[in-house]
This record gives sequence, structure tokens and C-alpha cells, in this order.
Amino acid sequence: MRDPFHYSDATLIVPMELVQCLEFFDGEKSELDLRAFLVRSSGQLDVGGMVEHLEKTLSQAGFLEDEAYARLKEAKQRAFAEAPVRGQVHAGSGYPDDPSELSTTFSEYMRAAAHGQENGRVVRGIAAPHVSPFGGVETYRAAYSALSKDDADKTFVILGTSHYGQPDRLGLTRKPFVTPLGETLTDLGLVERLEREAPGAIAEDYCHAVEHSIEFQVVFLQHLFGPRIKVVPVLCGSYARSLYLGGKPEDNDDVRRALGVLGDIAAKESARLRWVLGVDMAHMGARYGDQFEAKAEEGEMGQVRERDLGRIGRIEAGDSQGFWEQVQENRDDLKWCGSAPIYTFMKAVPEARGKLRHYHQWNIDEQSVVSFGALEFE
Repeated sequence: MRDPFHYSDATLIVPMELVQCLEFFDGEKSELDLRAFLVRSSGQLDVGGMVEHLEKTLSQAGFLEDEAYARLKEAKQRAFAEAPVRGQVHAGSGYPDDPSELSTTFSEYMRAAAHGQENGRVVRGIAAPHVSPFGGVETYRAAYSALSKDDADKTFVILGTSHYGQPDRLGLTRKPFVTPLGETLTDLGLVERLEREAPGAIAEDYCHAVEHSIEFQVVFLQHLFGPRIKVVPVLCGSYARSLYLGGKPEDNDDVRRALGVLGDIAAKESARLRWVLGVDMAHMGARYGDQFEAKAEEGEMGQVRERDLGRIGRIEAGDSQGFWEQVQENRDDLKWCGSAPIYTFMKAVPEARGKLRHYHQWNIDEQSVVSFGALEFE
């Protein structure tokens, strides 16, 4: 067990025979319920010490919603709020933390990429994965090769999946991103405009402290254009209310206002903006709660490919309504974690038309698959 918010740095290994005990720490069941379960499952009458040890261990690790957890949460959020920069959280795990090794690795990732824009086309943006780069090399390469050297002086509006933020909010931060390659610049004017004109749609920015969907895009952009790229980092919540209850995301007044401000920015600032979407697609298999073992491009994953391509077709056509209706089917049983950034972009830049450059399914473990694609938008 780990804390995805990183309020706690602890990792606990829970013995299989005690895993079911965790269900009793839900705020509704009592300690007596837990004791009765342990008596039945262990065949022992004296389980008081086991209960006390389990509760103490969970609390000390910061895994119970109690005073210890509240202290950890407050301290981590305060530390991030006071930090002058957003640090390199995933260096050393998602990508090399040594600058020289990072440059060599990403040069290899982008090897033989055909950069540039053909026949006078202007690429308004790209969609790239946010899986760990080593898992999606060809797709990252296909996405970032759509950009050209002339994009170096643009402001990159990076729309990333918010895995941890509030569902109908955007997560912003003024902090420059730091990676082993250096420190970015933040377009404070655009960040402050979003905060000023859509305050109800802006979430606290702590979700940026642990999120990877933007960090990976920053590293690729820095590799291509140098460390001092200018960015607007926007984490997009899942629009869960619309997803599960119906209607459009913009039926929420705050979401509608935020999409409107982004659309006005896109229209008035189009010449100096490039949009980068950090998005994955389907998440299938045992790891994600499905009752089957997923193998890339085999069995059920063939049907997933067809459904993925159906959604991608709506994206290519600029059909935001058709895309979202497909996402809403079966409450998104494909579990596309990138649907909110994609929808946000389609509403902000409705004239954009996409082109699929690469599609891939990757076994993130032996029983589970993540799909993702590279798109360019004209």
C-alpha cells in the first residue's frame, strides 16, 4: 500500500490474511466488528493485540483518516505551497535523473523522427501519451515529431490528466517545472487570467505536486527546445458528474466558464500558442478491475482497439459531442483517463482537426494493458 498523494512516504506490505480487515476501517464498521471477523477467520479468541497492532501501524503510516493523517496532509500541502518551484518528482523512475543520461536517452527515443510541418501546414497542437516514456517510445516519437523548430518560441498550453485533483476543476500552478534539464518559464499572464475569470473552476494546485501527466511532456519539450520553454500547465479533472449522471461537462456553470475562457485565449492568442495533451486511453485487465487477463492486441483487446479507433475518429473530426457520448457509454468501461483533457481541447479549439499518427497497446503488467495514441491537430 502507498499513498498516491505522497502525504505519507510509507509503503506497507499487508499480509494476505489481513487484507480483508482493511474493509473494516471505513468509518462505519466498529472495532467489535473487526474483532468478530478476526475470531472467525483466525480461530483464535484473543485477537485484541492483532487489532491494536493493525490500527497503530495504519495510523502511523498515515493511512487512516485521523489526526496523524491530517498533520501529514497539512505539512505536505504547506511545503508545496511555499516551494518556489515544482520539483522533478518522477526523475529516476519515469526517466533518468542524470542530465547527460537523460539527453542521451531522449535522443535515442527521438532517433529518426521526421520533424517539421509539411506543405505549409500549421500544427496547432499534439496529443502524446503520459505513460512512462520507456513504455510508449514510438508513440511519443510520433507525437513530438509533429512539432517543428519554429515552435521553440511558442507558449505550450499543456493539458494533462488530473489523476488526483477534483473532478470538475482545472488544476493550475504558477510554479516553474524543474527537471534534470533545467527550469521552465510559466506564462503567468495566462495563468492569472484563468484564475481571475473562472475562479470557481480552479482547484488548489497541490495535485501538481505528484502528477506525472504534465511532467513527462515538459521533459520532451525541454529536450526538443531547451529548458526555458514557456508553459501553461493545466490539469483537467475527470468531469465525473457528466460521465456518470449524463449531460455535458459544461452543464456545470464553472466548467462552462473555464472552457469559455480557454476558448477565448485560444482564439485571440492562437499564433503564439501550441497545445500539448498528455493523455492515455483505455485501461483494461486485472490491474483495473476487469475480470479477464488483458494481452495487447489479443482477445478482448482487439475489440478495445476498434472502440478506441471509433473515439479517435470523433476526435479527428472535431466532433466533441460525438466523442463525449462515446465516452459516456457504459460509464466509460474502457476507462479512458485522457478523455477530459481531450474534451477540454476540443471545446477550446473547436476548429482543430486531428490526425492519428500512431496507436499502441502496452502490457503494463502481464495481465493489464494501457492503450494510447499520438495525434496532431491542424
